[in-house]
This record gives sequence, C-alpha cells and structure tokens, in this order.
Amino acid sequence: MALSGDKTISTNFRHNEQIRISPVFLIDQNDEKIGSTATNEALKRAREAGLDLVEVAPVARPPVCKIMDYGKWRYQQQKKQDRSRSSSKGGQLKELVLKTVKIGVHDLLIKVNHAREFLKEGNKVQFTLRFKGREMAHLDLGRDIFVKIKQELFLVSKIERDAKMEGRRMTLVLQPDHKSPDAKPPTGPAGKAPVAAVPRPAGSSLNIPPRPAAPVQPTLTTAANVPSAPPIAAAPIAPAAAPVGAGRVP
Repeated sequence: MALSGDKTISTNFRHNEQIRISPVFLIDQNDEKIGSTATNEALKRAREAGLDLVEVAPVARPPVCKIMDYGKWRYQQQKKQDRSRSSSKGGQLKELVLKTVKIGVHDLLIKVNHAREFLKEGNKVQFTLRFKGREMAHLDLGRDIFVKIKQELFLVSKIERDAKMEGRRMTLVLQPDHKSPDAKPPTGPAGKAPVAAVPRPAGSSLNIPPRPAAPVQPTLTTAANVPSAPPIAAAPIAPAAAPVGAGRVP
C-alpha cells in the first residue's frame, strides 16, 4: 500500500505495541508482501531491523501493517502537507502602488523586494504608477521606472502585460518565472546583445532620472562688480585772448 502521494493523509497510525489485533497482513521494509503474520512475529521482525511496525490500513481484514521508520515517515508527510498549503496560497495577484514618478530610490527598492518575495511564493505582481498633475507630461519617466523594475526582477519573473496607460495610471504585470542565475536579459529591439552585467550593489540600477536643473536667473549688474574705467585726462585750457587795443599807449 502506498503511503505517499499528492493527497493529504493522516499521519497518526497505531504502531508497535499499540497494535492489538493478530494476525496482520505484513509488508516488510523492502515493500515485499510477507502475508498473514502473527503480530508478535511482525513486531519482532521490525525490532530486528531497527524500525517500527505501523498499522497503515486498520479497516482491512486482517489489518495491513508495514515495517518502516515511523518518525521519519511522519516528518516527510508533514513537509508535503506544508508544501501543499504553501502552493494553495499562491497564484494570487498582488498590487504594489507607486504614488508618483518622483519616488525615491530607497522607496522603489522596498517595492521591488516585496515584489520579489511575492513572485517567489508563486504570486503575480501588478505595479501601478500614478501620475499627478503635470506629471502626465513626463510619461517617459514612468516607463524608465518600469524598465528598471523589470531589470531587477528578471531572474524571478517574466512579463505578462507590459507597461500600459489606464487613465492617469500606468500598470505593469509580472508573473513568476524562476531562471538560472546566469540567465541574461533578452536582446534589445535593435538586435544587439545586452552589455555584460557588472557586479553592483542590489538596487543600484534603480537610479531615477534627475529633474531638469532650474534655469539660472541673471544677476543685476552693480557698480561693485563692474571694473572701473581708467580716468580721462583733462584737456589743457588755452589762455584767454587779450582784448583788442590792449597794450597801446593813448
């Protein structure tokens, strides 16, 4: 009788001295069917093998018992149940909202790390970027942010729906896709191979484009910052002409 499978089964079985019915249908540790065996004899076989005698089919007549490591088997079944519960929680759509294209590098990195955890759990992730006021004139900044997000999550995701405008929102949907650590991003639209990745700290590719520098206001010209002109030399004054008749003797 198989003790493992996709279905969750009980891990609490009577074993060893808890088995009171005799005889039992015995299966040894090598999955060989021994057949109808006295309970004491089956328990002796289990002890000689250093294992347990477990009643795996109590409703059968005679009940089916198997020689196995009961503690190890229960541990394996518990692990399978944990994985089953974990997989049942996956497949959900998680939304992460970016409230502005002016989001800081640190805040964006936090969002990316949350998305990475959701993707590893088997969930899809939707990034929603909101545009406020005049930010609608800078849709390219939103696309740049989504490009950086896709680069950071390349190894754990693939694109289900690329960047798309919906009113004043831009959305991006990623789904889980675990790639090998040496996987490289696809080539660009021009068919050129991507530039080899250079080791860098996590999140270093999330640099937000800087805002345009404010125009420099002209400063007023003052006498303090204008160089003084050289002094103009005064022109010599010609002597006044003597009146007519001056110097004549009457």
